Amino acid sequence: MKILVDADSCPKKAMMILVEMSDLYDVSLLVISSFNHQINGIEKIIVGNEPQATDIALINKTNRGDIVVTQDWGLASLVLSKGANCIGPKGYIYSKDKIDFMLEERHLKAQIRKVGGRTKGPSPREKEDDERFKKNLEILLKQLNELKN
Repeated sequence: MKILVDADSCPKKAMMILVEMSDLYDVSLLVISSFNHQINGIEKIIVGNEPQATDIALINKTNRGDIVVTQDWGLASLVLSKGANCIGPKGYIYSKDKIDFMLEERHLKAQIRKVGGRTKGPSPREKEDDERFKKNLEILLKQLNELKN
């Protein structure tokens, strides 16, 4: 089991929580980002800045039972299909039950924007997001540790 991070969109506070929790639970942490995002002191894979390069590298490194951190719903869908767990940097745990609805919502919003409409973007990160992320990441780590033992 390892934690993989789509670091192109992972906030610094979430990254600090990931480092802390991976040390606490003795789980390897692998950060994948394009060369446009410099992250120091963590095991990382740097990819080019081609579209989806980070996502492709991340999904290729993901195995059943891993935990992936991303806010990309399409990538989350691929992660879940590989039998891995997925959590967003604000603490939302993606599930197979809800991912199809989320992807349909993403598609509808893209259609609205395509014809000149506007859709609401993500809200600014708050302290509660960090707390929820840490709590839910710990839940996933404990569940996976129990399955391992």
